[in-house]
Formats: sequence, structure tokens, C-alpha cells
Amino acid sequence: MRQLYLILRFLLISGLCLGQSRPDQSRPDQSKTKSGDWIQLFNGKDLKDWSVKITGHPLNDNYGNTFRVEDGKMVVRYDQYTAFDEQYGHIFYNKPFSAYLLVMEYRFVGEQVKGGPGWAIRNSGAMLHGQAPETMGLKQDFPISMEMQLLGGDGRHERHTANLCTPGTNFVLDGKLFTQHCIDSNSKTYPGDQWVHAEALVLGDSLVKHIVEGDTVLTYTKPQIGGGNVIHYDPAVKKNGQLLREGYISLQSESHPVEFRKVALFDLSPYMDKPKQLAAMIRQLQTRK
Repeated sequence: MRQLYLILRFLLISGLCLGQSRPDQSRPDQSKTKSGDWIQLFNGKDLKDWSVKITGHPLNDNYGNTFRVEDGKMVVRYDQYTAFDEQYGHIFYNKPFSAYLLVMEYRFVGEQVKGGPGWAIRNSGAMLHGQAPETMGLKQDFPISMEMQLLGGDGRHERHTANLCTPGTNFVLDGKLFTQHCIDSNSKTYPGDQWVHAEALVLGDSLVKHIVEGDTVLTYTKPQIGGGNVIHYDPAVKKNGQLLREGYISLQSESHPVEFRKVALFDLSPYMDKPKQLAAMIRQLQTRK
């Protein structure tokens, strides 16, 4: 474990953990890595590998056909809602992961549904190391998880993306436990309906990096259960202080239509007990064209 710690520390200091600006970086190059390590979480056809949990509805009640596939994209729609009514939703991939590179391409479209909160305009997210969907309470609003918050520009304000919010969690930033709910990344603003390429590098309970268009915009360590900002959860699940070594990935519905044309994952767990190979794989992913 000490060797792994030293490798991670070296990666943090040297900047090898992905995210240096590369103008030609747009998509993962599977020719330089074993294709079997890449998992297309969204297959472009259906949602068979996903489960839906919407506040106030039982598991897999996809109320209002909120999550659906259109034109090869996973989309979030509200055309069958009369009002949002705090019906926050999440669609979970049906397998937990511990160490990985998550790659997404997303965009915001259309107008927010009636009754959506002001802060949720052009707002979605990818929940990392989340609790299992079947452990969520019927009226629980968000899974206990680390949220990589995805924001779109509103044409008037600076709105960073790939921020971090913490429903029922805390983390360590610059060596100190961070207990506030959200922290901004240093990304630029992406207005309109443009596609944005975002990545999350997650190494168990050690290190997490948020990356947008090739630039690392936020780095933190030791994700763990704690804090507030989640309601109606099962107390047996919220074990404050427990480090989050693995969990489920889910995507949000927070009242504004959003589309995902890519959701893929490179599994790094086979390398976690082989620090030198882990460093080499991360370097390889970093230099993909």
C-alpha cells in the first residue's frame, strides 16, 4: 500500500494523472489499450444495463419516461410532466466500480420544466461511488455519492462545469477535510447546446480528478461518507467517516433536459495492486490521441 501511495503522490506532483491540455484530445484511443478494458456503459440502443430511481417512485418506475434513448443518445426529458415537484431522478449503471476513467459527452438542450428550482437550470451530474439504487429510500432525493456536477452556461453568468457536490459525503482538499456542500472547478463556461467532453479519474478511496476537454479542473482525495445535503435515507447506509472505495455511477435528472451521446469507462481496478503498471496505464491514457 505504501508503494501505491508513493505512486499516487508522484502522479499528483508530476501531473501525469491525465488532464494536461492537448488540443487533439477528443476521444479515447482504444487501439493503444486493450479493448476489453473499455466498457461502453451506454450502448447507444437501449437502457437494459441501467436502473432508474426517481424521488417518490419505486425503483425502476421511470416516471414520465424521463430517461429514454433518442437518435442514439441517452436523454432526459420532461414532456410528460405537468410540473417537476422535486422529483429528482438518477439512472444507475448496474455494476459498481472502484478504479476507473469515466468518459462522457453531454449537452443541455431546451427549456427547464415548470417547477424546477432556479439553481437547476442547465444542471445535471454524474454521481461517483454512489450507494446501490435498491438501498435508496422511496423519498430520498439523491444517492449518497460524490457528484461531478455538470453545468451549462446560461448566456449571462460564468458557470463552471465538473464541479463537486456532496450529498451525504465529504472529501479531503489540500490536506483538509472539506465539509461544504459544493466547490467550483476552474473550468471555463460552456454555453448553448454545444457538446462537452468530460472525464472523471477515480482511484478507489485515494484520488479523484475531474477533467474537461483535456484540462484537469478539480482534484481531491479520500472521498468518504459524512455531512448532510441528502434526505430520507436509510441511516444504516450512511456510515459517517467510511471511506468510499467503490460504488455505483449514475446520471441525473434535475429538471433541465440533457443529452449524453457517450458514456464509457476504462476499468483501472486490475492495476491498483500494481503501482508501476497503474502509473504506466494512466500515462498511456493521458497521451491518447
